[in-house]
Amino acid sequence: MLSEQATAIIKATVPVLQAHGETITKHFYGIMFRDYPQVKAYFNQAHQAQGTQPRALAASVLAYAANIDRLDALKDALPIIIQKHVSLDIRPEHYPIVGTCLLQAIREVLGEAATDEVIDAWAQAYGQLADLLIAAEESVYSEHENRAGGWRGPRRFNVVKKQVESAVITSFYFEPEDGGEIMSFEPGQYLTVLLDINGDSVRRNYSLSCAPGEGYYRISVKREPEGLVSNFLHDNIHEGDVVELLPPSGQFTLQSAHRPLILLTGGVGITPAMSMLKAAAPSGRPIEFVHAALNSSVHAFRDEVEALAKVYPNVRLCYVYSDPLTDDCDHHEEGFVSRDLLASRLPENGDADLYFVGPKPFMSTMYRYASELALSRERVRYEFFGPAEELEAAAG
Repeated sequence: MLSEQATAIIKATVPVLQAHGETITKHFYGIMFRDYPQVKAYFNQAHQAQGTQPRALAASVLAYAANIDRLDALKDALPIIIQKHVSLDIRPEHYPIVGTCLLQAIREVLGEAATDEVIDAWAQAYGQLADLLIAAEESVYSEHENRAGGWRGPRRFNVVKKQVESAVITSFYFEPEDGGEIMSFEPGQYLTVLLDINGDSVRRNYSLSCAPGEGYYRISVKREPEGLVSNFLHDNIHEGDVVELLPPSGQFTLQSAHRPLILLTGGVGITPAMSMLKAAAPSGRPIEFVHAALNSSVHAFRDEVEALAKVYPNVRLCYVYSDPLTDDCDHHEEGFVSRDLLASRLPENGDADLYFVGPKPFMSTMYRYASELALSRERVRYEFFGPAEELEAAAG
């Protein structure tokens, strides 16, 4: 429990964090990667270069400071952080490293304003948060380890199948090298791939595109032009290879319900929706599956989705191509997903579950449409890297 004095000091630093938070977090990452290079494997360096990780951390630190005396206000954000940490195998010994570097960054960026009293208050506040997260994460690690087919830490898996899904997306199927069971998961979750690339250890989260209970894990990876890991997977990982995986994690999961379900995706955002579609189709609930892509050459899983729709009449499909090829004559719409199109897929009373995921411009547009159509926030779910405020600002 923080002292009253420390709490007051933390609350007083909120305006400073609003003004300098991103500068502090950028400086923090620079210090940490310089002094503790062993932790670089836990961070996506592309997100560092883009500034999304420093912005996300700055928003989290600000939210923590602003709510330091009422942590219940963070109850929705903490599970996401906990799941992300577990997905990367963050351990208790990492927390002192982060704390040391964060306090150093605060002192160096704020200069004389970072008095001993301010640094001491932030040390107490960080210690409180670290204890909370370590305990919560241990609970998840233990739960994973004790589930049927579960495990803790890296586990070796064979690549049993590699399948091209489109001009840019390839699927990788994994089965455990030890021949044992695999842990079940919730549709929409992701797992983490651990790789050694040119002597550097890296780890990346990829959504599972298979349904629970299929006896294997499948991830479907888009080749990004500058993507270190995606290009390595496409070019260097083949059937018969062995990779290390961490257990499935994530909060963006399909909720069990009988309400109509709308799965709205753009580009590689289709991957978690595939898991959701395959799991939900047999339930009989009405499902609208709307996918936006450039054209058929980059449209993954089309045959698989259409095969499901033939078996399950409760599944209705809609494809939207922004730059169709000359022979793309059988898709439903041309251009971009519009508000009217989304509205046409909703039941008359608007009571449906909407899940959407895709590139940031797609996400911000769909977020705006959901707001304009007055959909209940409890019924709208999405997966977005970065502060929610950033998505809201982009949506305008």
